[in-house]
Amino acid sequence: MAAEVKDRFGIGWRPDLAAGILAHLDRIDIVEIIADDYYNAAAPKLSALRSLALQVPLTLHGIGLGLASTVRCEPKRIEQMARLHERIHPESWSEHFAFVRGGGLEIGHLAAPPRNQSTVEATAENLSRAAETVGVKPMMENIATLIDPPGSDLNEAAWLSELLRTSGGKLLLDLHNVHANSINFGFDAVAFLDQLPLDQVGAIHLAGGKWIPAGDSGRCLLDDHLHDVPDRVYALLQHVAARTENPLTLILERDGNYPPMLDLLAQLDLAREAVRQGRLTA
Repeated sequence: MAAEVKDRFGIGWRPDLAAGILAHLDRIDIVEIIADDYYNAAAPKLSALRSLALQVPLTLHGIGLGLASTVRCEPKRIEQMARLHERIHPESWSEHFAFVRGGGLEIGHLAAPPRNQSTVEATAENLSRAAETVGVKPMMENIATLIDPPGSDLNEAAWLSELLRTSGGKLLLDLHNVHANSINFGFDAVAFLDQLPLDQVGAIHLAGGKWIPAGDSGRCLLDDHLHDVPDRVYALLQHVAARTENPLTLILERDGNYPPMLDLLAQLDLAREAVRQGRLTA
């Protein structure tokens, strides 16, 4: 089966990594672009992005739509993504199962909504509007959270599964977010993955985080994209690869504290090996 499956391994585009990415496109199958950085970009910046698209497949990743909410997403925000999508022609686009604003206030980060049937239905409606405007459904990413959202009557795995069933979309599975939530809320990450419809995974994010103080004597794991991918996340990746026959697209996320490019490429190689091992045991 391993020879029949075309898995791909890519990285998130960041200006500090641009030279390294362009110098090593022979080892990078796909590049993920933060869409919000280009909504109001000047013509030269968009032209550079189009040139990049001629060299490597691109996917757009949004962070500001706030589609997982009982509040209807503002059409003008979705239209920004639609215009960029039309200009760049990426192979796919994605957003988060999160809200980012409420009551006229911008929260400033991705927040987990209550996990209940109301948010499932409202999110599905937002996704339908987004797909109609952009022309294609987004993949949607599970998020890390430090707060178990109040007003929930579904656990995270059941909520995500119901969202995917209702919307008919694909999951952008962030494995470090799964790892962080499992640590912070005391559940088994492998059991969590086994509850998800892994045949609906469209792509996978890999990242790292750090421990931060929590309470008087505790600590929790923060998903900050500033550290290397931990071994536990590679183990989860191997498990996913063993549980699905679908081709997997892996994206390594790094938002700062950048190591040498060869170190990031080495992390992609570790991801390749984890997927290979998973395929062998499938």
